Amino acid sequence: MANYNIGILVGSLRKDSYNKRIAHFILEQQSNNFRYSIIEIGDLPLYNQDYDDHGTVPESYIRFRQEITPMDGILFITPEYNRAVPAVLKNAIDVGSRPYGRNKWDGKPAAIISSSIGAYGGFGANHQLRQSLVFVNLHPLQQPEAYLGNIQECVGVDGKIGLQKTKDFLLSFKNAFEQWVDRIQQTKG
Repeated sequence: MANYNIGILVGSLRKDSYNKRIAHFILEQQSNNFRYSIIEIGDLPLYNQDYDDHGTVPESYIRFRQEITPMDGILFITPEYNRAVPAVLKNAIDVGSRPYGRNKWDGKPAAIISSSIGAYGGFGANHQLRQSLVFVNLHPLQQPEAYLGNIQECVGVDGKIGLQKTKDFLLSFKNAFEQWVDRIQQTKG
């Protein structure tokens, strides 16, 4: 198996976000062949095509696009806001897909973990996000799906994923995603 770089985009900006805790759990489980890193999206101004058209591209766009380009796969970890994808995550997708003809997402394997303090585990955000991913030609993992409901019950007082069944599920999902990344990348090679 080759060595792969995986970018993690977290759809929550909150300091003590459950989704950031999920991302950090994934970071702690790195293997020799897969290197995960969180890519910052909170500093990206709302996408405006004028930036690209008039050569006034914000430094954060440049940094973000440069960080996405070498990634071999992308893991999205997101909450659900009002049955939808958080604006910060949709904005990051837009920034990475532009300017026209220079889509940084093109052909990369992807996966989604959604979570919620409610029982549905971010189902709406997960499926809405899939629509955008397919359009920008990311290849989202179809099975298994990852919806973490009642996420607040999965986190211990130390802020880490505490429930063993949640840890086991996340490890199983991560393994499936890594197999997906390898499969997609091998077909491109």
